[in-house]
Amino acid sequence: MHPPALSAPPRQAQAGPGLSAAVLRAWLLGQPFAAPRRLLGGLCLALCLAAGWCQADVVDFSRNLLSWAEQRWGAGAPSRMLTWQRLVRDAQAQVAANRIDAPQLLTRSNDFFNQIPYMTDLRHWGVDDYWATPVESLGSLGADCEDYAIAKYLTLKALGVPIDRLRITYVRALRLNEAHMVLAYYPTPDADPLILDNLNPVIRPASQRTDLEPVYSFNDDDLWLPGGLTRKGGSSQVRLWKELQAKLLREQQM
Repeated sequence: MHPPALSAPPRQAQAGPGLSAAVLRAWLLGQPFAAPRRLLGGLCLALCLAAGWCQADVVDFSRNLLSWAEQRWGAGAPSRMLTWQRLVRDAQAQVAANRIDAPQLLTRSNDFFNQIPYMTDLRHWGVDDYWATPVESLGSLGADCEDYAIAKYLTLKALGVPIDRLRITYVRALRLNEAHMVLAYYPTPDADPLILDNLNPVIRPASQRTDLEPVYSFNDDDLWLPGGLTRKGGSSQVRLWKELQAKLLREQQM
């Protein structure tokens, strides 16, 4: 099944040179990923769907938000946002009916956001490092590696994937010799994670992505540092992540 199409063809995927060099120096090289297990073994989801979809989520767009996006980025922006909304709502209905599994959810999210044309933060936003919300990425029709990873993370979270299985992961793209960001999905805590990436659109286990060297990772709750150290609540110390959360809240309040 093909992802819903956006209104412009994708550009060539690239890494994100705008990532902060200071952050990379702070933690040096990361711990290697765990040894592989069965690729799809244990991919059942603990999905929080029994109560229905009455709670607000990231694709609950108000008229004010859609109007703001149209004024800022043009008539195509609301259409792209609503295409994302339909993708999420359709998948939520399939999850509730037990008609879709984790690999399919990962693929839909990965394929959909990889359609957004790549653009460096400096060219796109006029700053070296900017973490965009999915509304900003879709509205402006441009993203870099952090934005792809963040949008996929928030989409899977909206689909009920437990956040303890998701980690936004800083890596070194060895072939490009650049900092990069991907989303890692862990079927179990010590499993070989599956990597959702804009450089390589095929979802593969980390053990097969020898072109990537992990640096550190985080989700809503925790931060994983080199040597296996987990810092509870550590993601709140990532400045750009805190700024992103504030932007998401402002979008929800429009």
